[in-house]
Amino acid sequence: MAERTRVVVGVSGSLGSLAALHRAVAEARRSGGQVLALHAWEPPGGEFGHRRSPCPPLLSAVREAATERLAAAVEQAFGGARPGVDLTARTVRGETVAALLAAADRPGDLLVLGPSGSWLRRGLRGPVGARCLRRASCPVLVVPRPELASALGGLTTRRVDAELRELVGGRG
Repeated sequence: MAERTRVVVGVSGSLGSLAALHRAVAEARRSGGQVLALHAWEPPGGEFGHRRSPCPPLLSAVREAATERLAAAVEQAFGGARPGVDLTARTVRGETVAALLAAADRPGDLLVLGPSGSWLRRGLRGPVGARCLRRASCPVLVVPRPELASALGGLTTRRVDAELRELVGGRG
């Protein structure tokens, strides 16, 4: 018997990752497959920081927060309704790209990603989508940024620009 198609999707809770989750469900519905929604988390300061100064209560709190964030994202994405496909939500301790690539390791898997995160996160490690595209052994589908996220981002940028102009005394 052939294995069902599995669609692995990275979920952070951002609008882009919620759009990717919806697309993953649509792909699974089309192919008769199942969805694995994955949220990767790391200890504060990364694994190196945790090994250097372990703090079990902090680690437990971060793990619990990651689990709650993923559950809230799935709830928000579907408004409490069932998505209509077999969906498993899982948190994984580890770096995002490594966790996604380890999960999407079967023949026939599809990895679905939203647009990369904030400019700060992209600057520190590079875009998740680009790193997954370079190393994935399965097809990767990168979902474009939702229009609402772009509109909200534009509002925020304009507000910050206006405040900066006020601080430096510019009129422009």
